[in-house]
Amino acid sequence: MSERRAGLKGYAEILRYRLGNGEFGSVPVVLGLVLIWVIFQSLNSNFLSPRNLSNLSVDIVGTGMIAVGIVFVLLIGEIDLSVGSVSGFGAVMFAVLNVQKGMAEWLAVIVAVLCGAAIGLVQGFFFARVGVPAFVVTLAGLLGWSGLMLYVLGTSGAVNLDDEGLVAMLTSHYFSDVAVAYGVAALVTAVFFLASYRERRHRRVTGMPYRRLGEIGVRTGVVGVVAFAAAYVLNEFRGLPLALLIFLVVVSGLDFVLRRTSYGRRVYAVGGGAEAARRAGVNVVRVRISVFMVSASMAVVGGLFLASRITSASQTSGTGLLLLNAIAAAVIGGASLFGGHGTTWSAFLGILVIQSIASGMALLGIQAAVQFMITGGVLLAAVVIDSLVRQTQKAHGRA
Repeated sequence: MSERRAGLKGYAEILRYRLGNGEFGSVPVVLGLVLIWVIFQSLNSNFLSPRNLSNLSVDIVGTGMIAVGIVFVLLIGEIDLSVGSVSGFGAVMFAVLNVQKGMAEWLAVIVAVLCGAAIGLVQGFFFARVGVPAFVVTLAGLLGWSGLMLYVLGTSGAVNLDDEGLVAMLTSHYFSDVAVAYGVAALVTAVFFLASYRERRHRRVTGMPYRRLGEIGVRTGVVGVVAFAAAYVLNEFRGLPLALLIFLVVVSGLDFVLRRTSYGRRVYAVGGGAEAARRAGVNVVRVRISVFMVSASMAVVGGLFLASRITSASQTSGTGLLLLNAIAAAVIGGASLFGGHGTTWSAFLGILVIQSIASGMALLGIQAAVQFMITGGVLLAAVVIDSLVRQTQKAHGRA
């Protein structure tokens, strides 16, 4: 295949073809996020202030981590309703082991995450091996792990974490040196360019369509502008938050796993059609179990970040709207409820939308009821777009 057609006309034809085939990508959610920011900034000039954006970048991490795990389950066309309870159980398990039992923090973190993986293994086994619907298995888990959390917590009601401890520092530590944020921005830009160039070279050698160097340069420029603008804003307040840095590393790492490894290709294959994947030699049972293990493990990680934010774990950990927000974030960000479509960046974009709405509402002093209605409307819009995209792709024989 030759290089893509040059000029704006060529790009317009490509865009028209993609939109006609339902290939919207992340465009709707990005446009929606920009619209949300413009509206709230026009209503309150503090919305895009360095302080608010810095707080927003930390607030998205806990629920965002859980949403990243949800994406893996959605990719195979299933759902995990237990992640809220698992996140609370993981936080309580860590707190009890560390504070009450005296276990070292790093070891307590590992044990808590391993407990999450074991939970995912159990739930995945009942779904993939026994054949119990994932909805029922994880609904039972929602109740069961909540009960186990209360049992482990005992009569104490809440366990306060060490303010200077490892877990507390996850959301309280900032890299105040401006060079750190700008260095990360430069690294992100360079890695994006190198990855894009490497993909171009590979596709060119194999005879597949590839992007022009000019297009790669423009895309790299956009990434660079966003990265350095974010670094500038964060440095205007307290610097780069450790929580945000860890979140970006996790999202990027798991995105690499899904896009660039054989395991990721098997996950997408199962989501595209379990029977076809089985005939192609994919161990469907193993893949299904593994995604539930990833989901539960990430739920515990998210629970630790949420506990870090308030430096405690209690009977209310993992309750409330956490489950709904995590699932909504993955779906709003672009992960399909029908399986086979989505990335870990879907969770990042989705939770950014949800938390932006929450932050804007808080600044405006609007009651929570309105926030729920707006978030529900955004979620409905995302699902409608997902359904329309799927119908369009079916009409073109691509789904």
